[in-house]
Amino acid sequence: MTVSLTSSATSSGFAPFNAISFQSTEQFHGAVRAQLAKDIEVLFAYAKLPSPLVDACRYVMTGQGKLVRPLMVASAFASINSGNSERTDERNDDIDMLNADLDSLLENDSDYDMSRRAALAVELLHTYSLVHDDLPCMDDDELRRGQPTAHIAFDEATALLAGDVLQTLAFEVLTAEMPTFAPFDAHIASQLLAIFAPRARRMVSGQMLDLNAEASASIAQDDLEAIHRDKTGALIEAAMLMGGVCAGATAPQRMALQECAQYIGLAFQVQDDVLDVTMTTDTLGKPAGSDEKLDKSTYVKLMGVDEATSYAQSLFIEGRAAISRELIRAEPSDDEIPSSTDDNVDTHNDALLALIEWLWSRKK
Repeated sequence: MTVSLTSSATSSGFAPFNAISFQSTEQFHGAVRAQLAKDIEVLFAYAKLPSPLVDACRYVMTGQGKLVRPLMVASAFASINSGNSERTDERNDDIDMLNADLDSLLENDSDYDMSRRAALAVELLHTYSLVHDDLPCMDDDELRRGQPTAHIAFDEATALLAGDVLQTLAFEVLTAEMPTFAPFDAHIASQLLAIFAPRARRMVSGQMLDLNAEASASIAQDDLEAIHRDKTGALIEAAMLMGGVCAGATAPQRMALQECAQYIGLAFQVQDDVLDVTMTTDTLGKPAGSDEKLDKSTYVKLMGVDEATSYAQSLFIEGRAAISRELIRAEPSDDEIPSSTDDNVDTHNDALLALIEWLWSRKK
């Protein structure tokens, strides 16, 4: 059962992201962030970690991050769900339940709750990678998400263990018996693990390749892209596919989500390289110019700012086109990212396409 409501809220004071019709990017993202914040607290209450480990985990998981990956899970879930005619019929039937208690409804909404688990999983894994990347043995950064990094706020040992436990929780959360979640769906969970585990491994492999590349005087674009398809792109692939699986995506839809994610993952990294040299530390929430300081191989170093910016835009366009073919057809609209001639999906009425537009316009 998937509930579609335009208003009302849970006892916590917000509407879950599957309980609102998609009306604006800001509204939808706000609902996703609110749900994730609530679920993070449920998870830490369940895990019963000792101090200062739990304090460090809460510190890094509740900072001012963009939450791109859980937003991808939720957006893919919403887009595929809304494009499924059977689910649309079910949703219309549920309008009679407008005055029902959403908390009790969602306890039995297994598909939605599996997407909540998936969103938590990708954010846990992503945050673990940031905590470890910031350590003195890696990038040795002192600022992340606008606040001191974990090893600065606590100590190096606590930061290391916080990253370790966030990684294990990323997998545990997919099947854990936690309050406020419906019992996990074993069929969906097995699919999520099959998507998630190899891409988690690829993320770590990509980081190793990135470190290896720092010792190289020069690197070709193909080699740089190979690094970032794993280091950055793998988890973005996982996020979109996991959201789609929770919504019952068909085989063609899964293929489209993967193709879209591959373009968006690479675009995201190219854009990050541009922002690193064009934005300030205050805007980014992390040290600006850190890539140059560490002599990292970047697209800006390879292409220059203007060409890298154009390349990122072209990748966003390709990613948008890849998924548009599998979404509901609508009248063309004026989009910030130009569309291919056969792509006539209304960006502003679809969560995933709106997310792509939002990513293109980001400044951090």
